[in-house]
Amino acid sequence: MAFANKSRRIGFAVLAVAATAVLVWFGAGMFPLWPLMWFAPLPLLLFANRGSWRGTALVAFGAWLIGSLNLWRYLHTTLQAPFLLSAGILVPRALVFMLAVLLYRALLRRGAWGSALVAFPATWVSFEYVFNLASVHGTAGSLSYSQLNCLPFLQLASVTGPWGMSFLLLLFSSTLAIAMHLLPAQPKPAMRILGVGLGAIVLALVFGAVRLSLAQPGPRVKVGLIASDLAANTDIADEGPETTRLLSDYAAPAQALAAQGAQIIVLPEKLGVVVSRRAAATDALLQSLADKTGAKIIVGLVFVNPPFAYNQARIYTPRAPLETYDKHHMLPPFESRLKPGTTLTFLPATQGKLGVEICKDMDFTQLSRRYGEMGTGLILAPAWDFTVDRAWHGHIAIMRGVEDGFSIARAAKLGLLTVSDNRGRILAEKRSNSAPFATLIADVPATHETTLYLLLGDWFAWLTLAIFAFALLRLVQLAFFNRQPAH
Repeated sequence: MAFANKSRRIGFAVLAVAATAVLVWFGAGMFPLWPLMWFAPLPLLLFANRGSWRGTALVAFGAWLIGSLNLWRYLHTTLQAPFLLSAGILVPRALVFMLAVLLYRALLRRGAWGSALVAFPATWVSFEYVFNLASVHGTAGSLSYSQLNCLPFLQLASVTGPWGMSFLLLLFSSTLAIAMHLLPAQPKPAMRILGVGLGAIVLALVFGAVRLSLAQPGPRVKVGLIASDLAANTDIADEGPETTRLLSDYAAPAQALAAQGAQIIVLPEKLGVVVSRRAAATDALLQSLADKTGAKIIVGLVFVNPPFAYNQARIYTPRAPLETYDKHHMLPPFESRLKPGTTLTFLPATQGKLGVEICKDMDFTQLSRRYGEMGTGLILAPAWDFTVDRAWHGHIAIMRGVEDGFSIARAAKLGLLTVSDNRGRILAEKRSNSAPFATLIADVPATHETTLYLLLGDWFAWLTLAIFAFALLRLVQLAFFNRQPAH
């Protein structure tokens, strides 16, 4: 009998690891299938309901780490992160998930069902928020990005930022796991847990559906995007003739977009190199193109002004002075030698307020909030992705628009040309390798909308930190003061 029970426990553990690992692998990868992440933690929490703490720790850590290995090739090969650094990104996340499950288990076993319900998501979201503050990668890696295609749920970002989305995503599994644990012997508490947990999620979805149904009046801007994935165009062109030749190649599709009515044309980041003392020729070429077409042209270049070099967007407005924007957040190791910018840049416009960011800048909530606080209605973003992450990283920017009330037009080489509104709806999109010079033109809403997240900032992240602290204190109280034995 003992052998049979042990075999069943081992079988349940293996099944829980396999189920969660598969759900995480496909639910939070480069091309996430969003429904899967709602159920990914559930097998582990069900195991934790009855398993030992050692078994629970091993199963939770192993399952999350195996599922997260879907990012290994991206981290180690694409981003060229050394073995130890790649492991240093994935292993701590698995450890935090393990601790979240153990805290859930400890509270549940001591009868603190409500605390267990919220402790599990609060532990993880507290980690996401602190990681966002300390890491050069900002919010990248947040579970909330697995839900970008679930538009009603995405609207929660306008209230809580990504933190509320990750919280409710994990709350779903803890709600079901506790309810299933209590239902046979204590149906009334089980139903109360279901009512609280599922009720919060339903309210978020109703809010999202209502927000999506509201009209977005105001001015619209016709934006054109261009990117080329030709072999010669997917690296940074050398300073001088090579950069001039590449920009001349971009001129023809730019003129075609302007002929279709494009008022603004966005090219990718770091197309070539321009040195300050010889920038006049490049500027004359692009200024002439802007004057000829009547369109504002935004071009991403590496601008060298010794002793510094910048990842810069240079903005050419017809018959107006040059404006520039320097990227704030650099991608190591590729941009470690470039000097970060510190200021915001706005385009002169009669319809809406238009701002500029570059690629990785939009992985961070703070910079986009600064633009939102200035009433920006449209962000124009030169970018450069790595093909495999075109949907995952390319779409991270979409959430910034939902959070801070602006539309986004993003042009990435080795990625996507994407236009989205402040509800996170993709209005138009095309792969950059769909033509020698892929182009896209779209009418984009340029009206700013004030959101609760814009007004209150990371209030929900601070709330989760408080919930996490309360859950720890509750566990200490139950374990050492009440002396209530664990079941």
